[in-house]
Amino acid sequence: MTAIKYRTADVDGFKIFYREAGPTHGPKLLLLHGFPSAGHMFRDLIPRLADRFHIVAPDLPGFGNSDMPGRGHSFEKIADAIDRFTDVIGFDRFAVYVFDYGAPTGFRLAVKHPERIAAIISQNGNAYEEGLSEGWNPIRAYWQDGSQANREALRAFLEPEATIWQYTHGVPDPTLVSPDGYSLDNFYLNRSGAADVQLDLFGDYKSNVALYPTFQSYFRTHKPPFLAVWGKNDPFFLPPGAEAFKRDIPDAIVRFFDTGHFALETHAAEIAAAIRDFLLR
Repeated sequence: MTAIKYRTADVDGFKIFYREAGPTHGPKLLLLHGFPSAGHMFRDLIPRLADRFHIVAPDLPGFGNSDMPGRGHSFEKIADAIDRFTDVIGFDRFAVYVFDYGAPTGFRLAVKHPERIAAIISQNGNAYEEGLSEGWNPIRAYWQDGSQANREALRAFLEPEATIWQYTHGVPDPTLVSPDGYSLDNFYLNRSGAADVQLDLFGDYKSNVALYPTFQSYFRTHKPPFLAVWGKNDPFFLPPGAEAFKRDIPDAIVRFFDTGHFALETHAAEIAAAIRDFLLR
């Protein structure tokens, strides 16, 4: 089995922690995680692909073992940092796997550098209004009225029970979900300053929705090879959001799995097989 190496990159004085595995001469694959996780969410996926692909999975700024930014954190800042990170580690052309928050990050990179994107795998990574469930309503309320009351109401999303619910909701057999993932996420959420960074990002998520037309224009114009692998019982990102990719990329492959938001917790083997078949065509 290929060993996973644990490294830290200095990106303009900001430390970004990342996992790296696979042959350096192999096709490059960038893995971008979501809320409230970190690169550890790929712990079961990386070993299944590292024999063939050069894989890098960074912890986004403010997540996991990467540095904690100050207040006013935004998705634009995350994307800029990951853009520079790819320069620092020499990822000049790569396929990108995007999940949740990783999607607006990766799609921003694709819009900025379409020539660098060899392919896109979206696992519950949304870019269409019809993909947003009513579960977003409390966050939408904060977009429309950034009051302290609306901000404080969102702290419920940062509670340990909420993280566990994100991992287990929609999973037919919750005993398949290891407590390791959500326990580590809850540890990271308890870091000093983490709560306010996450609340800032809840408020800034509206910037991602505003960019949906831009992302869709990129899909239509460049038609990157595209695979959607979707937990169909996701309470936040609905199956119509996965199907919508085919509207702009007719050759997109869309596959649904009977699981929830964190699909890799239960279907890492199946998703790895789909990715391997897709990228090696």
